[in-house]
Amino acid sequence: MNALYPWQNSDWKRLQELRQRLPHALLFKGGQGIGKFDLALSFACSLLCEQPDAQGQACQHCSSCHWFAQASHPDFRLLRPEAASIEAADAGEVVESGSGKKASKIIKVEQLRALEDFFTQTAHQGRHRVVLIYPAESMPTAAANALLKTLEEPGKGLIFLLVTHKPQQLLPTILSRCLSFAVTQPDAASAQRWLAEQGVAQPAEMLAQAGFAPLLALELSSQDKGAVRSILLDALVQQSGFDWLALAEKLQRTELPQVVHGLQQWCHDLASMRFSDSVRYHLAHEATLRKLAAKVEPIQLMNFQRDLLTARRESHHPLNPRLFLESLFAAYQHCYPTR
Repeated sequence: MNALYPWQNSDWKRLQELRQRLPHALLFKGGQGIGKFDLALSFACSLLCEQPDAQGQACQHCSSCHWFAQASHPDFRLLRPEAASIEAADAGEVVESGSGKKASKIIKVEQLRALEDFFTQTAHQGRHRVVLIYPAESMPTAAANALLKTLEEPGKGLIFLLVTHKPQQLLPTILSRCLSFAVTQPDAASAQRWLAEQGVAQPAEMLAQAGFAPLLALELSSQDKGAVRSILLDALVQQSGFDWLALAEKLQRTELPQVVHGLQQWCHDLASMRFSDSVRYHLAHEATLRKLAAKVEPIQLMNFQRDLLTARRESHHPLNPRLFLESLFAAYQHCYPTR
């Protein structure tokens, strides 16, 4: 379990105020990659801790904390898709199942039904029982309805902590039975300092490229994802154009959604530079973006940005990755009619 991130102190104080009249269901919501899952996990541990400190944080020394650290606490259940690992749950990473097949990306109704005994039993330590659900939006209708039955009539001491960055995908009936807790967006200074402590080079630029989500920035700086980003940017900054066939060949075996996302951010900055003389994601390439924005055809760029929305969905299961990328890069080149 991670300790609180430096930008979460105010959120933690707000959670302690809620402990005076603890709701039976709390919905942690906010942007992806800002540490919502770790915050909820720390809160769950503190609720079960035998001797929380003056700030309400778990002591990490009692038997309850030891059970929690070993993922064996009798009064705690983590409900998640098979594909999400606990260490990388807030980043949404996927792991393989033991059979070698892709693990499920949804929370199945069978997982809810398997907890029926836990919902009705008494707490092992006579305190709370806590169920942490992440990501809450991964529950299909059947699973959400199974949860709803318990939310309507929760047992004594049973606390649900739901975590999501897509609350709009939850059933209205689920939302109505949870107290909403908006997790604060990290401030840039704290996030940059934290990234620098993690060994991230150019933390300000990485944070911007990750949409100011520190955990996503850390993931983006990893060797594999950083390599894809570097290859794509090296091509995009070329003012005389690039060999899009060669680029498609280089990137065809990479994570295609990441490539599309990189193009979306680049085009956002191109449009932003063209119309407002500012950039959001590529701070280190501001001068290059200014020159390219002066050459770009605005209508073509807007059309390409619209096409990228469709490409984002198709990138998860393209029929031919190389042809998919060749088509994207060729369309991008058409944004520069005089190039």
